Amino acid sequence: MKRIKIMINGLPGNMAASVVKNAIEDDRFELIHQSLTGPEITETECIINSVVIHLIQPKYRKEAFIALKKKEGFFISVDYTHPSAVNGNAEFYCKHGIPFVMGTTGGNRKIIEDTVVSSSIPAVIAPNMAKQIVGFQAMMEWGAKNLPNLFAGYSLEIKESHQKDKADTSGTARAMINYFNQLGIPFSEADIIKERDPIKQKKQWGIPEAYLKGHAWHTYTLLSEDGTVKFEFLHNVNGRDIYAKGTLDAVSFLFEKVKKGVKGKVYSMIDVLKS
Repeated sequence: MKRIKIMINGLPGNMAASVVKNAIEDDRFELIHQSLTGPEITETECIINSVVIHLIQPKYRKEAFIALKKKEGFFISVDYTHPSAVNGNAEFYCKHGIPFVMGTTGGNRKIIEDTVVSSSIPAVIAPNMAKQIVGFQAMMEWGAKNLPNLFAGYSLEIKESHQKDKADTSGTARAMINYFNQLGIPFSEADIIKERDPIKQKKQWGIPEAYLKGHAWHTYTLLSEDGTVKFEFLHNVNGRDIYAKGTLDAVSFLFEKVKKGVKGKVYSMIDVLKS
């Protein structure tokens, strides 16, 4: 089987590094040994599992990608760069005809999707690449559509904890707000309780020290108006492998869409799950 060439952007970031580690061990893929990095990164290369990957500064990305396309031919980009870079990156991928999987949260998602729709490429864009969590969200979406106002009168608390270097609020927590709104609970992103302090995470949340630098803990608590009924949904992830594996499945899914000639289409992880 011919392997899919992928370029994983965002090194030396932890999420990008996790995808690289998993891609190296996955026979479906051939890793391109170059990666877009941030303007603040001074290193010129990153070594992961003895594999040397050259880092490309944003100012050199155009010439680098032209050279890559000439050398490698077709490849798919995986984007785990900084939230501030995603809109520019999406526009760049579309302009240069490079299908991409974007797991980075942040940016203006409407603009990103519109950019893809008006382009010649398809893309998978999702705030969460963990298939099991996305499946849970799908069940919540079904409930929101088919059982509207089920929790009318209830109050909601959303708590999320991630490693201290995560720049933005959890995309998963933000996505859940819409479902709870449809279920009858007024709630906004500003109401999310966000924790990034490792000391509090360890002592108050009980997060294992080994995963303070890489975790995603979420709790959604619903309480009836009189306080006699309580529902709680919880999903705690230690490490990043669950996201990396889902990301690679999304790449494989996208490759099949490219082979069928799909253009200007944005897919979600729900689409990946249904395939």
